[in-house]
Amino acid sequence: MRRHGIRSGWVLACLLAVASACFAAERAMGPPFQTDDPDPVDFHHFEAYAFSLSDSTKSGGTALVAPGYEMNWGAVPNVQLHLIAPLTATFPADGSPKQYGYGDTELGAKVRFIKETKTMPEVGIFPFFELPSGNADKGLGVGKTWYRMPLWIQKSWGPWTSYGGGGEAIVPAEGMKNYPFAGLLVQRTLTKKVMLGTELYGHGAITTDSGSSTMLDLGGTYEFKEGFDLLFAGGHSVHGEPETYAYLALYWTWGPKKDEDKKALLARMHLRR
Repeated sequence: MRRHGIRSGWVLACLLAVASACFAAERAMGPPFQTDDPDPVDFHHFEAYAFSLSDSTKSGGTALVAPGYEMNWGAVPNVQLHLIAPLTATFPADGSPKQYGYGDTELGAKVRFIKETKTMPEVGIFPFFELPSGNADKGLGVGKTWYRMPLWIQKSWGPWTSYGGGGEAIVPAEGMKNYPFAGLLVQRTLTKKVMLGTELYGHGAITTDSGSSTMLDLGGTYEFKEGFDLLFAGGHSVHGEPETYAYLALYWTWGPKKDEDKKALLARMHLRR
């Protein structure tokens, strides 16, 4: 989930989906970073996040998701279904009253077209749309359903992984603009429990009275135990409109073991004969 740039009285127009970085536990990448990846949740597996996210701009103020809840499910091989339900607070830069309540609901699907090999990168898309479930009059939502269509590419070598891509957001709401976005990330597994990474992420002007911004973020993950991690990231703009980003989350993943998945698949194939 990502938020970039608020108008006075508006919740940030961007609430972008997050997943989490891949290292010791076998899971998809994404959060705590703003750049996402093409790697869906494993078939019949689940991911859950309890997170807080802050995005601040000089012209718009601060939007805070606290708490937000994300759920991802490997519905079929190479396809992940996605849901985010956020509680949102807004702190307008012009001193307008602060607001807190349920924000816009995010639904999407991550689809992988090409699996990674020694020579071929992994490629996929992660389209989603935001339902106007938040009260736009109080600045807790955009007020219209809006969409985002990115293409993501990923390649790993040894302890290093890099992924990136971009796309276009379509925001048909008053005062908002359609805008491009793109990101590039490099991360390294330091130990069995620790991963650190850095990204360069940028987006175009989101509202009619804001500008584009390019941010440099640092973040990582720490594994408490298999299937339970801490995620953290933060950064600031290095070009364009001043913007600050921060993300903190607890992450859980669970599902059948790989041999159980194979047995279930063989059983279904046998029944179809």
